[in-house]
Amino acid sequence: MLKRLYSWVLHWAETAYGSWALFFLAFCESSFFPIPPDVLLIALSVATPKKALKYALICSAGSVIGGCLGYLIGWQFMVSIGEKIINLYGMSQKIDYIRTLYMQYDALAIGVAGFTPIPYKVFTISAGAFGINFPVFVIASFVSRSLRFFLVAGLIYIFGPAIQSFINKYFNALAVAFTILLVAGFVIIKYLF
Repeated sequence: MLKRLYSWVLHWAETAYGSWALFFLAFCESSFFPIPPDVLLIALSVATPKKALKYALICSAGSVIGGCLGYLIGWQFMVSIGEKIINLYGMSQKIDYIRTLYMQYDALAIGVAGFTPIPYKVFTISAGAFGINFPVFVIASFVSRSLRFFLVAGLIYIFGPAIQSFINKYFNALAVAFTILLVAGFVIIKYLF
């Protein structure tokens, strides 16, 4: 079923509604949908590299707004909806650990979850459930999701379609390396100021 869903997502790149589909996919993925928007972002960007940055902006906006829906689900509907979504992704045993991450790192936990391949929806829902400061949540989500999507789109914009196989092959390694740099930047800022 996941393979069919993946193919269905990719087919939108071949339609006139690709940008709308990208926004909707990014929106849904941030709160409940299993397929990451990177799939469609890459397909659209490879098809028209000059529009790659526009697609990254659309994807970022959809993801942050969808993250707000995830926050709302956790804040108001954790028992009826949020727990079911978290269970679907097999993360129910990790919820106490996620709470600890939020209590220790706050915005950084959101930032790391928003950039890496960790299921972001679990963090958006749990942020609402744990009452994480909403403006901090939105800002951290905007920064991390934008960095993720603009990195992918920027590479395609600069290097063209040839970079697609490199991104597909090394995305997780790139995400980990960039996350380490992101965390190091936060640590440096914390100790300098």
